[in-house]
Amino acid sequence: MAVTRLDMLRHGACEGGEIFRGSTDVPLSELGWQQMRDTVASVGEPRWQRIVSSPLQRCARFAEEQSRLLQLPLEFDDALREMHFGDWEGLPHSEAERRYPQEWRQFWQSPAEASPPSGEAMGDFCQRVCTALDSLQQRYSGESVLLVIHGAVIRVMMCHLLGMPMGAMTRLAVPYACLSRFSVYQLDGHDPWVQLHKHG
Repeated sequence: MAVTRLDMLRHGACEGGEIFRGSTDVPLSELGWQQMRDTVASVGEPRWQRIVSSPLQRCARFAEEQSRLLQLPLEFDDALREMHFGDWEGLPHSEAERRYPQEWRQFWQSPAEASPPSGEAMGDFCQRVCTALDSLQQRYSGESVLLVIHGAVIRVMMCHLLGMPMGAMTRLAVPYACLSRFSVYQLDGHDPWVQLHKHG
């Protein structure tokens, strides 16, 4: 039986405050760096064998640091980028709600059927993330992998792994520097069996 461990680390706080960043490439703040370092330090002996990261710098720079410190191979996967939020990119959440009240309600109440105005279609986003996750599980079956990624990406992955409807994603809290640990047990001839060990 192959057991694959996936540790999903969300990036920390970023420069620019609470806005829809999406595909906007902004750096971590000093607080964000500290949040992520503290989370990794709390893991103890992580036993990761490789790191896979979003190419956006709020994930990539930290992944590079950990790759050097832990002497682990690092790869970037463009499919793990955050969702593109279209007209909401760069807006504070309150401003997006004020300007686009109907789209805002739909996005949070029925995310699987809604998409940000002029942004990436939710179905397309979920498909690219789930496809990337399935590929990672196949390539690195039996390994322990650290994924340095984004909040919406983690929500989609959690729904996919736990067999939850994608519409449940906005009910999952994924704060800055949150680490979610999954074990995927693969028996020959059977569907994978998944356990969530840690979230927070």
